[in-house]
Amino acid sequence: MTLRPLSTLADLLTTGTPSDPALVVPEDGPTVTYRSLQQQVHQFAAMLHTLGLGRGDHIAMALPNGMEAIVAFFGIATAAATAAPLNPAYTTEEFRFYLEDISAKALIVPQGGGREARTAAPASTVLIEASRAADGWVRFTVCGGSSLPRVQTDPTPDDVALFLHTSGTTSRPKGVPLSHANLLASATNVATTYALTPADVSLCVMPLFHVHGLVASALATLRTGGTLVLPPRFSASAFWPMVRRQRATWYTAVPTIHQVLLERAEVDQAPAPGTSSLRFIRSCSAPLAPATLAQLEARFGCPVIEAYGMTEAAHQITSNPLPPGVRRPGSVGRATGVQVAIMDEQGGFLPSGVPGEVVIRGANVTRGYMHNPAANAAAFTKGWFRTGDQGVLDTDGYLTLIGRLKELINRGGEKISPYEIEEALLAHPAVAEAVSFAIPDAKYGEEVAAAVVLRAEASEAALITHCRERLAPFKVPKQIYLVRHIPRTATGKVQRRAVAAALTAHPVERSR
Repeated sequence: MTLRPLSTLADLLTTGTPSDPALVVPEDGPTVTYRSLQQQVHQFAAMLHTLGLGRGDHIAMALPNGMEAIVAFFGIATAAATAAPLNPAYTTEEFRFYLEDISAKALIVPQGGGREARTAAPASTVLIEASRAADGWVRFTVCGGSSLPRVQTDPTPDDVALFLHTSGTTSRPKGVPLSHANLLASATNVATTYALTPADVSLCVMPLFHVHGLVASALATLRTGGTLVLPPRFSASAFWPMVRRQRATWYTAVPTIHQVLLERAEVDQAPAPGTSSLRFIRSCSAPLAPATLAQLEARFGCPVIEAYGMTEAAHQITSNPLPPGVRRPGSVGRATGVQVAIMDEQGGFLPSGVPGEVVIRGANVTRGYMHNPAANAAAFTKGWFRTGDQGVLDTDGYLTLIGRLKELINRGGEKISPYEIEEALLAHPAVAEAVSFAIPDAKYGEEVAAAVVLRAEASEAALITHCRERLAPFKVPKQIYLVRHIPRTATGKVQRRAVAAALTAHPVERSR
């Protein structure tokens, strides 16, 4: 399928046949056509202009997944303003930090909801409530704050459409502005990589306040005139009935969600291998163990495609190809519409097979962090963005990630990737989840440790023995914590330093 060039995000609403479904809200929600979605978006954009909001203004959104979030996002972008989606589960203090850092002129919350966000918002903030009316349309109501109407202006490709923050696992979160051009490039890369067509139906299980859910699931689907199914949240028990009812052809998620679906496959009556409507499953935003990939493909009967993305790249960077292309478990595939290289600390490019820092450049990559010249100076070298990930490219251009540079375990000068330890642990049949990290050591500076969630009985000693059979002696964990759950972010990512700090501060948690 040849994709016609698009200039701004508003053009995504013209890709489908006007009467075809763009959005489906399952259970009690409506089916929204491309024509209806476009009308609702333009109506909201005009409303923003009457409120004095437009180009250069940041508008925060604290909305759950649903029509309201999609219409609000596109309406903000169409008004040439900048959407700043926030996790609705933030505390008041977190909202206060992000709203201030964003310099939000307006805040959109659910009708009657969003108490923490409302409390955190300054009095000058324009407060807008979003709700779904009986006719299926999204209604926006102004509840506080106002300014002089603004002359309507249309967006340009260089206008910033989306503002997100990095996860801030090792420092203060950095603000990432993404333009219409960045987002369209990434959505096009995703759509092209997976040969999406108007017949495809994406089941959105990732949050829309995260670049994974917004770009990979939503924008990429609309890029080719497909249909986006929007449940309010991921529910393992509702997943397969929804796939059957909506005839979903694919979904994308973090490994945590795949693992939950795999473990509950029999309880939730997943279809027999190869009998569902899914033509592929995409995994991104965290490493997927090859053993888990193989189990997913065997149980669900469709190819599992591992990809690599990050906020600064408007999501997708590399991906394994669809069949009959070669998929390499353990690799995140080849570059998809973006240049990828490996660089050393001095900015020199490294040949195939030599590990170093993954660097990228392309139309999807942000031009730089907001108001952060120091971070930009460190992040960009010779026009290439330094991802902070360590990896290696093979002669065929397949990228294998070794770990975050800041998360590598330095045991007496030996640099150890946590991914390698986790892969070894996940190969044990009793291990459901695993995360590896460094702990202080008087002799080596750092030692290897890990935390695991078990699906069957196993002792720490047995797991260490298992690792000795698969890893070099210096890589074998000195300690393995048996825990009930591994803390993750709202988007399923593990913050290794946080896990290490929690477990070493409270060693009692080693007990199940």
